[in-house]
Amino acid sequence: EKQTALSLAPYDKLATSPYTKTRIILLSGAEFEANWFLHQFNRHCLNNDVRRILAAVRRDEQQQQKALSSLKPLDENILETTIAYEQLAVDLTAEMAEKEKNLFVKAQLNFALLEDFDHLYRYSDLLDMENGFNGYDYTGGYTEITPGRPTVAEPRHPDDDVRRYINFWQDDLLTILHTGIITAAEQQTMNYYMNVGNTYPTDEGRKLYSEIAMIEEQHVTGYGALCDPSLCWFESWVVHEYTECYLYYSAYEDETDARLKKLWLKNYEKELVHLKIAVETMQKYNGRAWEQLFKGGADFPSLIKLRPHKEYIRNVLKSIRLTGYKEDLVKITELPDDYGFFKYQDEVVTPDGAATHNVIERYIKEKGKDYRTEDAPHPDKLLRDRKKDNTTLGRVKTPE
Repeated sequence: EKQTALSLAPYDKLATSPYTKTRIILLSGAEFEANWFLHQFNRHCLNNDVRRILAAVRRDEQQQQKALSSLKPLDENILETTIAYEQLAVDLTAEMAEKEKNLFVKAQLNFALLEDFDHLYRYSDLLDMENGFNGYDYTGGYTEITPGRPTVAEPRHPDDDVRRYINFWQDDLLTILHTGIITAAEQQTMNYYMNVGNTYPTDEGRKLYSEIAMIEEQHVTGYGALCDPSLCWFESWVVHEYTECYLYYSAYEDETDARLKKLWLKNYEKELVHLKIAVETMQKYNGRAWEQLFKGGADFPSLIKLRPHKEYIRNVLKSIRLTGYKEDLVKITELPDDYGFFKYQDEVVTPDGAATHNVIERYIKEKGKDYRTEDAPHPDKLLRDRKKDNTTLGRVKTPE
């Protein structure tokens, strides 16, 4: 495309639907994943004819990413955009978890959901305290803003974030899509915080981004570990392109903004071309037909719809006390007293010095109570006190 097509008119940050903003972030993450997957494929490929094909498709993916990136308006600051990132993390994860058939994948989705849910709460308090902006105006009230698993309880030893991978050849197509999509989405959030966190204008905000960015690294580790590593580069490329087709078609069906609905359809049609190229390249250079990957057919399963999941999330909030135990998730009371989680917490976390805690404490000191938008009292009684930030729940066996 001409370079002029890479810059689109930005959306209105106050008039645009929260879910339109989250779709843009989701699809930007898919394009970022496509770009870096194809770069890695290029670096592990011996055939320059294949590498030229990869370069051409990658150029197109880059153009799509640039256009999506240009939709963000100049008057939307880092923190305002962050609220959309965390709302996506919450409602996308809940959307997938509700439909997920693989119980191990579902458990990981629910587990990380409660951590992103807590991040939304802490960023929202910072937004109101330092910008005077109401988080409700950005989430549209579709997503409750209240504590999840306290962020100070989230740092775990790397051993306890690596999960079991799925079986591509036996698991449901929707499970395969879910693992790839959530990995790319969380990766997008991780990269955003890595790149913009140090540009936040206050020291406390910078520290908050750093602490939460480290948790996003844990999430990308956990989700990425779910993806079946047995696929070869050609097979994985086909699955990547199919996933992009699925995402753009889901966005097209779900979109309420007429202008962006046209963009999603345009990009969906482009991704169909990319998928055809990937299939033909795999057939020519790897001898595999697409039917060998999609034995049950390639019709799209249930599409992604970004929508409220308040009751589902409230039910999942009952599992706040879970933590990692190698590949599994267990209640913290079930861990051996000398387990590495506690030692890692002691070495890494100082609750009173954590920005994720101090942001809430400072808000309470200035405003009298924390910022929340709840439809009902918090499901966990230890998180109902709006005048004190809990730093023991999920960290110790006998929280207060």
